[in-house]
Amino acid sequence: MLHNLLTPLSDELIVFNLFRYLTFRSGAATLTALAICFLLGGPLIRWLQSKQREGQPIREDGPETHLVGKKGTPTMGGMLILIALSVSTLLWADLTNGFVWAVLFLTLGFGAVGFADDFLKLTRRSHHGVPGKLRLGVEIAIALIAGLWVLYLTDPRLDTALALPFFKDLLLELGWAFPVLMVLVIVGASNAVNLTDGLDGLAIVPVMIVAACYALIAYLVGNSIFAGYLQIHHVPGTGELAVFCAALVGASLGFLWYNAPPAMVFMGDTGSLSCGAAVGGIAVITKHELVLVVIGGIFVLETVSVMAQVLSYKLLGRRIFRMAPLHHHFEKKGWQEETIVVRFWIIAAILALIGLSTLKLR
Repeated sequence: MLHNLLTPLSDELIVFNLFRYLTFRSGAATLTALAICFLLGGPLIRWLQSKQREGQPIREDGPETHLVGKKGTPTMGGMLILIALSVSTLLWADLTNGFVWAVLFLTLGFGAVGFADDFLKLTRRSHHGVPGKLRLGVEIAIALIAGLWVLYLTDPRLDTALALPFFKDLLLELGWAFPVLMVLVIVGASNAVNLTDGLDGLAIVPVMIVAACYALIAYLVGNSIFAGYLQIHHVPGTGELAVFCAALVGASLGFLWYNAPPAMVFMGDTGSLSCGAAVGGIAVITKHELVLVVIGGIFVLETVSVMAQVLSYKLLGRRIFRMAPLHHHFEKKGWQEETIVVRFWIIAAILALIGLSTLKLR
């Protein structure tokens, strides 16, 4: 909004020329989202505590330490992320850019699904929220609408093509199968983050790392000069998503202030589903869907651990892990929660660096 309002005034007052630059607006978006979290975090947590006397329902079949250490902690803290992210993006992004609105729709849509899921869990005092099939159906519908919107906005030469890492000119044309891939990436990323969100601070830092990586990717992909130099596919208009990603970094950092062990609030499905959908959507728009598997590898590992556990039990009658997702396996082995969280953060950072290397290795 500020870009649209103040940039035309740059001829009269040169300071307004700053609002033309993505780098300035991205940095401002990060700081704005962070400031909003600091301003609203305390009051929002106190309000959630007043409404959720017993806090988030804790699964009885989960790690025993959770029944004691996490009881009474409120959930739905993802609302803080969504408020900070949305306000910051609306303030600093170019609101004539359709990609910005598509990603906001996707993020808030999945946030609404997560909110409904959290609300039902709280009112029923159970870890069962929205029925699985219904939730998945709504997620697919939201992802499909956003995906078709993105296809309409994307350059026709690239809209239904899949770019492959390490190959500078190769595009795999998928045609009408591409919307299916888009839905899989968005819904898969959303639920992968949701599965990872099981320990204090475990999911939000990898989300922040992935968002920072895609801020850089969006900036480079949206700039024809940098895209040409790196020999990656230039997607006009995607540079503005750097502002959105930067706002997500700020919102994640601000939320971590309250979610660091021991957590004062959980993000809940409200936060995990929306954050996952956001990074999945941006991966699709920037034509770096496959790179997300590496940059967001910690989410992939958590998801694969659940799938492997289920398949092993159904086919062989035994479990591979002591408990799934993977972070619970290490809890069962006796690792301290803080140790698991920090080590997973380190792995997430390493995978992000490997993923970013694909930008140059062509």
